[in-house]
Amino acid sequence: MTMELETIRQVPKVALHDHLDGGLRPATVLELARDVGHETPAGDAASLADWFRDQSNAGSLAEYLKTFSETVAVMQTPDALRRVAREFVLDQAADGVVYAEARWAPEQHLTRGLTPAQATEAVRDGLAEGMAQATAEGRPIIARQLITSLRHTPPRRDITRLAVDYRDDSVCGFDLAGPEDGFPAVSHVAEFEYLRRNNVLFTIHAGEAAGPSSVWEAVQLCGARRLGHGVRIVEDVDLTTGRPAPGGIAAYVRDVQIPLEVCPTSNVMTGISDGIDTHPVDVLLDLGFAVTISCDNRLMSDTTLSRELAALSAAFGYDADDLLFLTLNAAQGAFLPLDERVQLIDEVILPGFAAVTG
Repeated sequence: MTMELETIRQVPKVALHDHLDGGLRPATVLELARDVGHETPAGDAASLADWFRDQSNAGSLAEYLKTFSETVAVMQTPDALRRVAREFVLDQAADGVVYAEARWAPEQHLTRGLTPAQATEAVRDGLAEGMAQATAEGRPIIARQLITSLRHTPPRRDITRLAVDYRDDSVCGFDLAGPEDGFPAVSHVAEFEYLRRNNVLFTIHAGEAAGPSSVWEAVQLCGARRLGHGVRIVEDVDLTTGRPAPGGIAAYVRDVQIPLEVCPTSNVMTGISDGIDTHPVDVLLDLGFAVTISCDNRLMSDTTLSRELAALSAAFGYDADDLLFLTLNAAQGAFLPLDERVQLIDEVILPGFAAVTG
């Protein structure tokens, strides 16, 4: 049996791949833009939401990424960063998310004089405010931040160091994002080596705009513990035979269970898939990959995690057990200490699903 959207909203969910600057409320963008004198492409919240969705639906990652100039422009002060982080948590909690990682690139938020540390602390404070408010409203949630660097800019040790300096103060790990094709992750290999030496977990966007070779580089040269998107690993699987045969890197990623942070609607919008019903997620699940589901950018893709799961349920017939399996994959792949992951699963996710689905 498939699951309806309203039921999915009630079950506990885990969001591993959600960009802070890709999840603003349209009304917040307008208000913050007025505060700093930034002219937006539309003057009301509904029209602005339409603009983000339509602009993002251009069929390529490069076009999709252009929309971020609008959100980043209004996230340059402590108050703005704190508000966006607080609303990130509240919006996730309202959708039934019980654990969320907010990834963002501090180097993009320094044009008004903030230091990287000040920007990180503003996001930290906003996440804390959001968690406190959500708990008071009866929707407890754990939220952490992933410090992000960008593929197309030179590596910055001062940014990477934030993941070390703040790892016990709201930061759970590190990410490498930005345009994938033409900007190899290996150019940041010294930063990944520094993170490993300091026992910091990290994920890398790979297998989105580029194929299996990008995944191989992220895993084997850089040491990624998770893969942002990762869906083009399916190109290393021979699907022409009766029994699909993974190639070298696909078999490795599957066999060691490196989590794939799959974002179906975003993948459709950037041209990776023609539609949800032809998305490789079902093939990857059948082959035993550690698939997790996230939104990528809730504003640009006009989505929520509940909508993503509902779309998969409708396309592939996923039932409550399937969605629980995906959620457990995400919880097990979270950049949390083991005891906290176990507690999240045993005390929140399993009883939460049981209460809703029986």
